[in-house]
Amino acid sequence: MTKTQLKTLDDAPLAPKELIFGDSPYDVLRRMREKAPIARTDVGVTLALRNRHFELVTSDATRQIETETKLMQGITDGPIYDFTRLAMLFTNGETHIRRRLPVARTFAFKLMQAMRPRIRDIAEDLIGSKIGVGPVDFVSDIASQFPARIIAEILGIPDSDVPTFLNWIQDTASALGMIDPAQRDQIEASLNAFYDYVADLLDQRRKNPQEDFVTEYVRKTAEAGNLGEDEIRTQLLGLILAGSDTTRGSICMILSELLQHPQQWTDLTADPDGLKRAAVEEGMRYQPLVSGIPRIAMRDIEIDGYLVPKGAVIAISIISALRDPEIFSEPDRFNIHRADQQRWHFGFGAGAHRCVGEALARAEMEEMLATIARMAPNTKLIGDPPILMPAAIRQVGPMTVAFEA
Repeated sequence: MTKTQLKTLDDAPLAPKELIFGDSPYDVLRRMREKAPIARTDVGVTLALRNRHFELVTSDATRQIETETKLMQGITDGPIYDFTRLAMLFTNGETHIRRRLPVARTFAFKLMQAMRPRIRDIAEDLIGSKIGVGPVDFVSDIASQFPARIIAEILGIPDSDVPTFLNWIQDTASALGMIDPAQRDQIEASLNAFYDYVADLLDQRRKNPQEDFVTEYVRKTAEAGNLGEDEIRTQLLGLILAGSDTTRGSICMILSELLQHPQQWTDLTADPDGLKRAAVEEGMRYQPLVSGIPRIAMRDIEIDGYLVPKGAVIAISIISALRDPEIFSEPDRFNIHRADQQRWHFGFGAGAHRCVGEALARAEMEEMLATIARMAPNTKLIGDPPILMPAAIRQVGPMTVAFEA
């Protein structure tokens, strides 16, 4: 098909407001997929809706968005802009490789797998203290504490500091997407405090090396010799953020779905270790925390008869792709026994930007769910199930449970 035969983006349907701002976008996305393979938003982003588009949209035909979203918001300096400018998540090519390599080498898969017994111990400690005590704020008391304690242990941070950087993490996560002007001062204050904390941590390890991740990371970056201090500090801050925020939400949503499907919860309690991986795979498919991956087209791209011109912002809608009936049978049904899971889960991204902490996140989610299933098989959801708030990285709402042995 020639360029003149292709439809333009103006021919694509406009995404309704409830898709962008609603808390349950699945029905809207289903209707949109039935109309066209892509949609456009009123802010100029093209949404690719089909599972088959994922590879193209995340390929080298596009690039990662860098500081463009902050410049669009009028943020041209300060800690939010600097975090975006320096974090490996928002870079491409040689710069991305240079910033990612020391983290990837230190955050090796085998190291994370070896941590599973310790991860299980922390899960058992948290759950054991809440069994039989009545309603528990699962988000604050369990799901937030769990990955934060683990990342603190990996980094050699005292447990007493966890509550402090949990507050910073919440604000820093808000810096990743569109900034609420009313929250900008608070976000920047948290980022500055977070940066000071990380700088002090790095300084301590250089003066007094220990057997921990930060010491190894300091050594790797010194050997490479190609990162500035601000880059080193930003990658470590980003790692703490990534190791805490999305894992928290995923644990909540997966447990919630399991408890709303009693037979599947019973199946997991009967075989926690045999089904924990499947439960995580399905939970992340059914309720993904990352709503989409925005990119910039490096050349003209054809998507199912539509021309996406060079320079356009195009995003793969992960929420839509993971419920695509072309790939998944009964896509709107939660089913931990499904046989059509994909080998590479889209929830962890793709290619050069695939989540560097995937092995740790999987271990945390699997071991927490298995621990609850073993220690508290009669766990109940109290009140309404949690919902995910609309955002690039969706934040989980309130969730209350009662743990019963």
